[in-house]
Order: sequence, then C-alpha cells, then structure tokens
Amino acid sequence: MSSPALHAFGLRRRFRHPSGDVEVLRGLELSVDAGELVTVSGRSGSGKSALLALLSGFDEPDAGRVLLAGVPIDGAPPWHTCAVLPQALGLSAELTVAENVALPLRLRPGGEDIEQRVRGLLTDLGVAQLADRYPGEVSFGQQQRVALARAVSGRPKVLLTDEPTAHLDSGSIPAVLELLRDCASQGAAVIVATHDDAVHAIADRRVRLVDGVLAAA
Repeated sequence: MSSPALHAFGLRRRFRHPSGDVEVLRGLELSVDAGELVTVSGRSGSGKSALLALLSGFDEPDAGRVLLAGVPIDGAPPWHTCAVLPQALGLSAELTVAENVALPLRLRPGGEDIEQRVRGLLTDLGVAQLADRYPGEVSFGQQQRVALARAVSGRPKVLLTDEPTAHLDSGSIPAVLELLRDCASQGAAVIVATHDDAVHAIADRRVRLVDGVLAAA
C-alpha cells in the first residue's frame, strides 16, 4: 500500500507571547492522498497559516513530523515536490510576472517549453497581459494570481495554498478554482486554507481547525 502524498502526525507548535505562550497546534494529524483536494477552515488566528508553514517546511514543529511520500521533510522541499502560495505571496520584485512564474521551471530544467507553460497559466488566470510588468506595477489581486501560477508551474506533488481567493474579485475566482481542481486531477495533493465557501465547494474533503486539532467539517 502506497504512502499518502502528505502525512503529518503529532504536530505541536507553540509561540511565545509576553502574556504567556500560546500553543496553536496540539498534536495535530493530517493525511492527504495524491489527487485529493482538502480544504482547511477555522476562525482567524486558529493556526491555519502556522499549519501550512509546518507542512511546507518553512517552520519546524515543537513536536511531531511531516512526511512527503513517506519521507520526512528536512527544511523546505524543492518546488517540484511541494509548492506554496503564502498570504505574503513572496514574488520577486526584480523579476517580471512571466519571469516569476517561470522560476520553478528554470530551477529544474526538464525539457518542457517554459514560455508555453507560463503563457498558458497566465492566460488561464486572466493575467497574460501583465507578463512583462513587475509585481509592483500590478494590483494585489493580480499578484495573487501570478503567485498561484508560479506555485503550480512546476507541477508539484503537493500544493499548499493560503487563502488563494482572499483578494480577488468575483469574476476572477472561477479560474482559480478550476486551476486548483486541475492540479488535483493531475495527481497533486492540494491543501487549501480558506474562509471561502466557493473553495470549500470544490473540495473532496473539508476539515476544520479547532483548538489546535483537525476535525471533519
């Protein structure tokens, strides 16, 4: 029997605070299979972003482990293994929109037509006209779509996204939902932290983060 694409168990994360330490994750467990899209809900401050930081290797748990395809992560994995769309987006200001999206492909050459892949993603997300602009020259909602295109461009095995529709107008959301669904249908394990019911509606499974643990929503 194959291992899930992502398996986290016993995750604990405590943050120091002047008024006393706050434990946002308390022995949390989560397994997501290849081809599955799972959404994570929870009130603001419940620890959704902290969870994604641990799953991506951007942060280390105080206890517990994260396995990707059965292998423990050690720091942030390469983008073709685990790609992330954080709330901060993290686009490179000195690169154009197209260059940002192409970056994971250029870091892992594989014979793919990079320009075609980038153009296709930008077109699908309605931002192809911005290809030669820099992130600072476009709106935050447009930056969010560019950052999503960058995250999926290398066809990662695991895709983690944090509120991917939070800054979008209603007309832009369907393209984002379709891309997330397509990633899962192509075999990626997709985990989305979101408050958006439209995102939850396309999920295979929805879980809720309450008091530092996950429960079925």
